[in-house]
Amino acid sequence: MKIGYRCLIGALAVAASAGGLISTASAQSCQELWVERNSYYKQAGYCFKTSRAISYFGNGGCIYDIEASVPLPRDIRARIAEITRIERRSGCN
Repeated sequence: MKIGYRCLIGALAVAASAGGLISTASAQSCQELWVERNSYYKQAGYCFKTSRAISYFGNGGCIYDIEASVPLPRDIRARIAEITRIERRSGCN
């Protein structure tokens, strides 16, 4: 099932209005953070490289081999950066 950018942006707006993105993300497990972060890339057509991501998301329909080339809105890129910071602080693998 494809989730459009509008749906993703709407979800971010709901999370922000429900107490802020940082508090919402910090309540998530490492697995949940990983899935959220990589879901943005999957929906945008990224071709995963790791066996974990390929196993979970697959590479069907992927078109972008370089992560930085994936066309993502600025707010989604900001959310990905935030998730990455939280993952590092939390010691997520």
